[in-house]
Amino acid sequence: MEVITETKSNRYQSIMEYERLDPDAIFKFSCHKGIACFKKCCRNLHLPITPYDVLRVKNRLKISSDEFLGKYVLYQMEDGSEFPVVTLKMMENTEQTCPFITPEGCVIYEDRPTACRTYPLGRAASKNKLTGEKEEFFFVIRKPNCLGFQENKEWTIKQWQNDQGLPVYYEMNDLLMEVVFNKNRRPQAKLGDRQMQMFFVACYNLDIFLSFIFESKFLDIFDIGQEVLEKVTTDEVALMKFGVDWLRFSLYGEDTIKLKAKA
Repeated sequence: MEVITETKSNRYQSIMEYERLDPDAIFKFSCHKGIACFKKCCRNLHLPITPYDVLRVKNRLKISSDEFLGKYVLYQMEDGSEFPVVTLKMMENTEQTCPFITPEGCVIYEDRPTACRTYPLGRAASKNKLTGEKEEFFFVIRKPNCLGFQENKEWTIKQWQNDQGLPVYYEMNDLLMEVVFNKNRRPQAKLGDRQMQMFFVACYNLDIFLSFIFESKFLDIFDIGQEVLEKVTTDEVALMKFGVDWLRFSLYGEDTIKLKAKA
């Protein structure tokens, strides 16, 4: 399930409190430099960072995954979760502002994280345990101090998603559900240190994951076709998808990657 962008004080607000909307539902909203609250929402945030967010932003900044994760990311384990919660590190100033906000606005706007891109919409997505089909619904998050809702610009849910470039984010972020909410996951089972490292590298640190594929005994153990190897070498999206397949095999025994006969 995708996490709603909230401040630290109210981040656990239940999504059940929101009205469920279909893709044709209409709402009014606009955010621009001319409104008094511009940029005020870009501070003191518990802002979730997905693997695809890391890919987009680190490429925007032209730095490695390692450098981005070390400089801009926080990790923590929360009660009831066996996977780490990854969030954007706020600046160490009085207002705890986002590290990418300037007087003119966001310097990574075209590649900003999912949570920023989605607002003021929320999305809840899951898989039906019986049919395996994806289920989702949307809702509008009306923060009290947000003046964007006083603007007259109308959107349908679907129009907003397309305008903000959300479909590819949804597609990539939903891959994570195949790992975190996998049907074969054992309730209350905790990941070991090695499994946690596997998860984090394959999802968030693609540079190290690519090195792991080619510089370890990985290719001696797994039967990976040449076409796949060429694709993961040149296409980070393909590499991320491959990482999810590897985790589904390694953590849950799914038939997503094949072993070599001798292995």
